[in-house]
Amino acid sequence: MRIGILTGGGDVPGLNPCMKAVVYRAEEEGHEVVGIRRGWGGLLELNRDDPASITKNTQSLNKQIVRTIDRTGGTFLHSSRTNPGKVKPKDVPQFLKDPAHLEAEANDPSLRDFTVHVLKNLEFLGIDRLIPIGGDDTLSYGERLHSEGFPVIAIPKTMDNDVFGTDYCIGFSTAVTRSVQFIHQLRTSTGSHERIAVVELFGRNSGETSLISSYLAGVDRAIISEVPFDPEKLGELVLRDKRSNPSNYAMVTISEGAHMAGGAVVEYGETDAYGHRKLGGIGEITGEALQKITGENIINQRLGYLMRSGAPDAVDLMVATNYAHLAMDLITEGQSGRMVAIREGVYTHIPMSTVTSGLKRVDVDQLYDAENYLPKVRNVMGKPLFLY
Repeated sequence: MRIGILTGGGDVPGLNPCMKAVVYRAEEEGHEVVGIRRGWGGLLELNRDDPASITKNTQSLNKQIVRTIDRTGGTFLHSSRTNPGKVKPKDVPQFLKDPAHLEAEANDPSLRDFTVHVLKNLEFLGIDRLIPIGGDDTLSYGERLHSEGFPVIAIPKTMDNDVFGTDYCIGFSTAVTRSVQFIHQLRTSTGSHERIAVVELFGRNSGETSLISSYLAGVDRAIISEVPFDPEKLGELVLRDKRSNPSNYAMVTISEGAHMAGGAVVEYGETDAYGHRKLGGIGEITGEALQKITGENIINQRLGYLMRSGAPDAVDLMVATNYAHLAMDLITEGQSGRMVAIREGVYTHIPMSTVTSGLKRVDVDQLYDAENYLPKVRNVMGKPLFLY
């Protein structure tokens, strides 16, 4: 059997260990593994008539090649946010354009669907099963291929931990670990200068990274994406926090997808292949508002890519490796259209279609004090490891 594997969307720590475990297990059971470079982009850009294109977009994987990749973060196969089912005209590879209608195609803004091309490339490469590792966007296209009859087993990853249907995604624990470390490190400068620090965290429209990081780091206030906030009220609270601190400083975390009451989420740039624009900047806007409201000096810090940088922690190493083995179990059983998952603390698998059937958001009633902008964790009996 020949197994294809790819990573799509943003990189997270744990991708390389996951791929290494797949390759080792596959080789031990007599299977081949082909890595697809740059996620779905590799299958879109692969030109079957161009040997150089095949080399550029694929790589045969074996134990020797992946032997040490688990020691670093990121993805050695690289990644992209390509969706072959919705390709903008400007992103269509040159060899897929119709030479007789170049001008007409250039003036046609409609998205192109190259799924037939992708399926032909999978057949050309001799791939029998495909393992996409990604977030809900990447996996939604994996579900598309499954619906077209191609065997797919999905592995969820995202530092936001927002893939619907699983308690845990590869990369989340390391992102929280990094966030807690940097928040504590920032206390030294914030305290030395007696300021208010506003730390913006990745997370898109899920406030889980801000919630859990603030809970573990013991920050003064935490703003999450799910609850619009009043800057005047936040200013009053954080000024009280600062004055009650013997070191005369205060710490605030805020999700990149958060927004003020009556305001909108801060977005910028053009939409990607999945209809998303980049988020970010609410931390600086909030910092400016707090400075005007409190009269205090502010430190604005956007952690950004530092949250997903470096090698994975022990939790992500464990989950990534176990997800790989579970995916290989499903493949050897001949299953398709399944996503490996953790539910209620137990490794399991669910239909891939679950990913697009709902949204995973913070359970505000159970875990957040919306009046005081604080994590509210009291009764943990029966809750999963990361609380929900």
